[in-house]
Amino acid sequence: MAENGDKDQVLDLDTKICQQIEYYFGDHNLPRDKFLKEQITLDDGWVPLETMIKFNRLNKLTTDFSKIFGALKKSKLDLLQIDEEKCKIRRSPDKPLPEATEEYKNALKNRSVYIKGFQTNTTLDDIKEWLENKGPIENIQMRRSLEKTFKGSIFIVFEAEESAKKFLENKDLKFKDSDLIILSKDEYFAKKNEERKQKQSDAKVKSKQEKAEAQKQAEDAEMKSLEEQIGCLLKFSGDLDNMTSREDIHTLFENHGEIKWIDFSRGAKDGIILFKSNAKEALEKAKAANNGSLQLKETDVTWELLEGDVEKAALKKIMENQQESYNKWKGKGGKKFKGKGRGGRGNDSSPKKKIQFQGKKKKFDSSDEEDMEESPKKEPKASAAADVKNGAEAHGSPKKRPLEDKTTAEPEPKQQKTEVGTENQ
Repeated sequence: MAENGDKDQVLDLDTKICQQIEYYFGDHNLPRDKFLKEQITLDDGWVPLETMIKFNRLNKLTTDFSKIFGALKKSKLDLLQIDEEKCKIRRSPDKPLPEATEEYKNALKNRSVYIKGFQTNTTLDDIKEWLENKGPIENIQMRRSLEKTFKGSIFIVFEAEESAKKFLENKDLKFKDSDLIILSKDEYFAKKNEERKQKQSDAKVKSKQEKAEAQKQAEDAEMKSLEEQIGCLLKFSGDLDNMTSREDIHTLFENHGEIKWIDFSRGAKDGIILFKSNAKEALEKAKAANNGSLQLKETDVTWELLEGDVEKAALKKIMENQQESYNKWKGKGGKKFKGKGRGGRGNDSSPKKKIQFQGKKKKFDSSDEEDMEESPKKEPKASAAADVKNGAEAHGSPKKRPLEDKTTAEPEPKQQKTEVGTENQ
């Protein structure tokens, strides 16, 4: 009995070796496997076993060349040719890859099935074991998140459309007592489109609600701001000369009330002052300090405390001017500018002289970025080493070196740590 058990294990290993290698060179994987496609162009389709045993799943099965050749000799698919003497294999030229026509794509879609409901710690071997006796399968794709964690769903491609149809007839299948969602690829995409449309509809409703809420908050904030500034406006008017400026108004009320904003332009005959606190108190203090007569640059001025709707309208206008002024300031990168209604000092200052850089700019060549796609044979680019030699590092600015340093050792190129191939089965 023990001998029979050992024979069964050998047969099982041979089957797994054949399935794995035939998957690598199969219709589904080979067109998508960038690394393997590169390898078959190097030697008329031949790939050394030394390269093949670096693929993770084959490596876990065996690295013994004699076992691999022995297993492949038992294959009934005639997909591969073997060269034992030179220790290499290739896909048979008599088995060309199918052309990616619409007919082929539709046939592939009709053989594909989507299954969801697996535990996230489920392995590929667990899934392969569960799929045994459910029809010959060409490919299993475990769907993963951006963090490479299993999402609990898979796509499987059956070798024949009839097998896929038969599998879809039994949608009550379970995996370890877990209910599964089983859909054809057409059903899967139809469901996804419905979900996408629903998400877009929900997003529109949410956006509309957020806009309405934002509008309400803005109106509430504006009303609150208006209420907080009631009693802070003071209007002035008179036969003002063209040289009267906001600076003169600041000087007049200095030490009597802090000014937040002045809506006034040179040449105008009236304007409005927004104080940070009560305007009436500031006016009375200023009058008291000037013997009850408050003039502006020795010119009689009428001072009027605004109230009611007139006051609210004036406040709204000032708030709009403040926002416009802020937007201009932000658009200039936060630099000072001349603004009609800005209440700060120094608004009449002349523009600063622009300083131009007189020297020459030195340009450094930069190397192309490394190809980040994983593959087992990604040699370092020669251009990176050449750039370092010429004075520019591959991934940054050039380093300075002392003048007396006459020689620079060329750094060894970085080796990229990579995995071999993309294995879905």
